[in-house]
Amino acid sequence: MNTPTADAGSASRIAYYTMEIGIENDLHTYSGGLGVLAGDTIRSFADVGVDGVCVTPLNEEGYCKQTLEEDGSQVSDPDPWPVEEHCDPIDVEVTVEIYGRDVAVTAWRYDVVSEQSGETVPVIFLDTDVESNDDDARQYTKRLYAPGYGEDFTLAQELVLGIGGTRILDELGFDVDTYHMNEGHAAFLTAELLARNDMDAEAVREQCVFTTHTPVEAGHDEFDWGLVEELLSDPVSPEALRPFSHEAGLNMSLLALNLSSYANSVAKKHQEVSRNMFPEFEIDAITNGVHVPYWIGDAFGDLYDEHITGWRDNPYKFKHATVLPDDELWDAHQTQKRETIEFINEREGSELDPDTLTIGFARRAAPYKRANLIFYNNDRLRHIAENVGDVQLVFAGKAFPGDENGEQKIRDIFHNAWQLNDVIETQYVEDYDMEVGAKLTAGVDVWLNNPRRPLEACGTSGMKAAYNGIPQLGTLDGWWVEGHIEGETGWKIGPDPEESTPDQTTDEEETRQDAMALYNQLENEVIPTYYDDRDHWIDVMRQTIAFNGPYYHTRRMVREYLLDAYTK
Repeated sequence: MNTPTADAGSASRIAYYTMEIGIENDLHTYSGGLGVLAGDTIRSFADVGVDGVCVTPLNEEGYCKQTLEEDGSQVSDPDPWPVEEHCDPIDVEVTVEIYGRDVAVTAWRYDVVSEQSGETVPVIFLDTDVESNDDDARQYTKRLYAPGYGEDFTLAQELVLGIGGTRILDELGFDVDTYHMNEGHAAFLTAELLARNDMDAEAVREQCVFTTHTPVEAGHDEFDWGLVEELLSDPVSPEALRPFSHEAGLNMSLLALNLSSYANSVAKKHQEVSRNMFPEFEIDAITNGVHVPYWIGDAFGDLYDEHITGWRDNPYKFKHATVLPDDELWDAHQTQKRETIEFINEREGSELDPDTLTIGFARRAAPYKRANLIFYNNDRLRHIAENVGDVQLVFAGKAFPGDENGEQKIRDIFHNAWQLNDVIETQYVEDYDMEVGAKLTAGVDVWLNNPRRPLEACGTSGMKAAYNGIPQLGTLDGWWVEGHIEGETGWKIGPDPEESTPDQTTDEEETRQDAMALYNQLENEVIPTYYDDRDHWIDVMRQTIAFNGPYYHTRRMVREYLLDAYTK
């Protein structure tokens, strides 16, 4: 393990637990923003020299291989990846008691090595596909979030992560100072720590920190106490955990909050929402970031190397983006845009035009993200395309397998795109992954993000776009509340946060208002500026980098964790 640098303050060894992680495209161990954020965090741990280790399930059958039919219907299949080509097996085995029988857990190791510092942070992948386990237990670490399985299976997966992961670290000799739970999935590690500390809750709190990522109630796992009693008997009884949740069931976020010395949200607006959800707890705000070198396209990397030396080691230097010359900035953008358009056209057989204003939207196909909002009124959108300026649309994103509402959003996009195909070229990029995400956030002209307020915790895709000089058009939620300067770093959709009263507005009316605001911005600001005032458009690109670049990176985020969460 690494020795912490001075940059790491007095923090000691950190164990970062996450149900999913996006390390590289060929490791299908992530579903969306939570996992990609985890990967960026571990990369920055290595950059900064944090003495850390990551614990996560192996997920050897991936999350979801998405195939889209002609009408946009999603077919979801397992998405396996070659574990042996990327990871090394570890000679270690522990057991976790689930349903009264011992489940064996082994592990694999993948090393994240920083290109900047040369430091290494290991990722320990947990694996229950062991010969001594029964068929059910062998499945616990095979498929991320186990689509199609029941609540009991999810509970078993989380027992393996929290309890099994902690026992694996102990067997491997990791001397952990702080256990960081990235969402409530890992909260059973507190049960293991309670047993080790003779049920001394305060001793456990001193070792634990917790990050909540969701303002959506359904995102906080909760299990019926009867089910918990069936599955859990070791290292503590379910009765021992009751004081740390509520009578309705074992809420994993409450378990984590009650047994952590520090908890944080992932944006300032999200802090407000989280405190309203959990008013009895003090919840700090550490806004997410992205690992800048990973997400910047080659042309912009070359541009920054010439004009902002040292940006890879010190992203705060992006404040100097004000010196970027107009022609070089535009040329870098056009280079990456052509590469992105070519990538999509070859992959999908589409006919996107590199000279047309291109709007990108790539998110998990969750209903609250409203991927189909731009099609609210096709007559209005047609009028804009015919009379204001040409527009083309690029979408990507997977619905959770079996989520009919999310899958319907994709079908809606296909249906509306077909209705407008004579005036607007629209392409849905199949099987969204890290490669597609990197291409889109590096090579469209505008990043569209229009979640229903206040349901976006952060939304890091817009940060990736910003580092490639791409302004965002979005509702003021998540990070965009902090990163938005109207007409300078992008454009807002709908009211300012203090003017927004979703609780007094029906979902239908809020959607109508936001759609009209979206059309107004396209008609009056975005499209005319792009085609008729190129100098101002380039100013917006440059300001997007200069204002947002110094802040929305994981080096800053990790330093905040070191100062506020990890330092004892």
